[in-house]
Amino acid sequence: MKLNKLNIAVVLIAGFLTTTSCSNFLDVESREIIEAGDSEDVITPEEYVNGVYGMFTDWNYAFAYLGITEILSDNADKGSSPTDSGTDKDVLDNLTYTNTTPSFESLWSHWYKSIGRATEAITYTENYGLTDEGYKNRLIGEAKFLRALNYFFLVRGWGDVTIQELDLIERKPAAEVYDYIEKDLTDAIAALPLKSGYASADLGRATKGAAQGLLAKVYLYQKKWQQAYDMAQEVINSGQYGLESDYAVLWRVTSENGTESLFEFQGRGVAIAHGIQQYSETQGARGTSGWGWGFNTPSQNLLDAYNAEGDAIRRDATIIFRGEVMYDGRIVDVGVENPMYNEKAYSSANAGAADGDKNIRYLRLGEIYLISAEAANELGNSSGALADLNRVRNRVSLAAVTTTDQTQLRTLIYKERRLELGFEHDRWFDLIRTGQAEAAMTAAGKPFQSKHNLFPVPNAQINQTPEMTQNPGW
Repeated sequence: MKLNKLNIAVVLIAGFLTTTSCSNFLDVESREIIEAGDSEDVITPEEYVNGVYGMFTDWNYAFAYLGITEILSDNADKGSSPTDSGTDKDVLDNLTYTNTTPSFESLWSHWYKSIGRATEAITYTENYGLTDEGYKNRLIGEAKFLRALNYFFLVRGWGDVTIQELDLIERKPAAEVYDYIEKDLTDAIAALPLKSGYASADLGRATKGAAQGLLAKVYLYQKKWQQAYDMAQEVINSGQYGLESDYAVLWRVTSENGTESLFEFQGRGVAIAHGIQQYSETQGARGTSGWGWGFNTPSQNLLDAYNAEGDAIRRDATIIFRGEVMYDGRIVDVGVENPMYNEKAYSSANAGAADGDKNIRYLRLGEIYLISAEAANELGNSSGALADLNRVRNRVSLAAVTTTDQTQLRTLIYKERRLELGFEHDRWFDLIRTGQAEAAMTAAGKPFQSKHNLFPVPNAQINQTPEMTQNPGW
């Protein structure tokens, strides 16, 4: 069991943490109506907020999330054995998925359920009668950060989506959804403490820096270059974060919630909380002396990208190779089924345990530097872009980039994001937002079509709410 982690209260409220009778995907408060007087056990506002964090431990993040963030992309292959489809990971890998593909349905409903919980937590906290205004506002700020994050997942994948708090059927334009996200994050920034302001028992909660970092990313996706640059610089100059000197340790237990971390999905690693359910197990080496199912394996395309750059440090921290000896002494047998596996999902202590202890790193300072670099370059600030880009490259002993040509520098920053953030669940969305998807996926032998720019709205949702429009081509 890991100590000093955010205590996700999984014994919170049976009705709150269990999907009840919600038949409509979007109408998902995901709990029975519970008021403070309904039970002898009074539910605290903090427990409600903890329940929103608890959604990150769900099985969806161990399997569906891998599928629609990495296996789709040129970074990853399905993996496992050729005869194991992983429910739908084969059709995701081949870009032959449809509007009935289960992973999309799972995360569409999951992210709306998380939003419903966050909204309930906000309302409950506002009306509970807390007298400590700072504490109350912090809890509301945490819930708004979490709500914003879940809407960001949705808008990146589906574009126009419903804003649950406003309308359960009409899909709002993506620009309006982004406005809503920005408002939640701005409120969160005003209410949340710095990372250093939390007690050790609260390590892992949303912070001011996490909200600022996510807002910088939200601005980046909208090409709001000045706002993205300014917000990234707020994080960089806050004094709360620093790059780990050794890139390889970023995914080891010693660096969880460490100096580079802005926000992570917390895994406690005990049965009652299920860690991040089976995140390490689904991606562990498969076969002889293996410890997992072998899904979401690094592609030859990704390996070639590391080798072409001479990027041995990040390559070897990202990819487990058949036959290697791991940093903790584990021998990866030459008989494992796949030639490569995702090292960023590896847990030394728990390996392939279903109740794994692995934190998923969602947002860290390395990415903030690259957000700043990309925005600076688009603003014509090549010196600022080079400074931030080369901080990331220097850490992994790569030569400094020197070109000030905006087009060339843009391409180099895109490449750096791939190498720095491989298997951190952003590659597909980076390809889409930067317009590289068709060329990159064609080069990887995947049949990209224009309809793939957006995910299909799940057919089950369309059946329940026929008034809702489907995305083009689906």
